[in-house]
Amino acid sequence: MLARHQRISRSSDFTRALRRGVRVRRADIQVHAARIDETDVLAVERGARYGLIVSKSVGDAVTRHAVARRLRAAAAAADAGGGLGTDASGLVVIRALPGAAHRSGSELTDELVAALRLARTRLGEREQVRA
Repeated sequence: MLARHQRISRSSDFTRALRRGVRVRRADIQVHAARIDETDVLAVERGARYGLIVSKSVGDAVTRHAVARRLRAAAAAADAGGGLGTDASGLVVIRALPGAAHRSGSELTDELVAALRLARTRLGEREQVRA
């Protein structure tokens, strides 16, 4: 599971990831990823932080909580596997789509890892354009 310092808790961080980040869509999840400004030293030291959006379109409360647990475990596994990269600190918001209710934890992990890999590539391309 994700440690407390790996979770997004402020609405401003959710907004920053959703508005300024790159978006990658997979069959059952949508990932928004943004780099953290290097002036935020504490955030850079802690690495990537993850937030979840699981709306009512996914299912009833029991289903939503089950999906959220699977996504938290998937985020922890993806982060341990490199996440946005070994030197990357960023904000990652994972939005569950209705199909996520019917997927296992390993399937969601595979989708998340693939989405993070593509997001890392897109973030790198965006930084090269700015330089």
